Amino acid sequence: MSNWWCEIAAERWRSGKRVLIACEDEKQAYRLDEALWARPAESFVPHNLAGEGPRGGAPVEIAWPQKRSSSPRDILISLRTSFADFATAFTEVVDFVPYEDSLKQLARERYKAYRVAGFNLNTATWK
Repeated sequence: MSNWWCEIAAERWRSGKRVLIACEDEKQAYRLDEALWARPAESFVPHNLAGEGPRGGAPVEIAWPQKRSSSPRDILISLRTSFADFATAFTEVVDFVPYEDSLKQLARERYKAYRVAGFNLNTATWK
């Protein structure tokens, strides 16, 4: 499980934002949940799987297509291979371009969909 996702979620949460991480499936969501729990105590990120936790959810919520978040969020971190049709409900979307060539093509398609949806697109390299 990539630590990038955890670091970006932690960074956005520390800046006072409520974050939704949209996973491709339940298995990926549970792996990400475990990765967030495995962080050192001083790097803890309050999070929950969609439908769990306090009313309104923790500051960082992990969802997948069959289990969507029900509370408003500021930022979407999308780990999905297809464009998330609900992305327009967020003020910021973080998406990734994987190294695998087949997944790069899907990322290009998502990029086009974000542009059509009216997003102001910026690219960055995460190290």
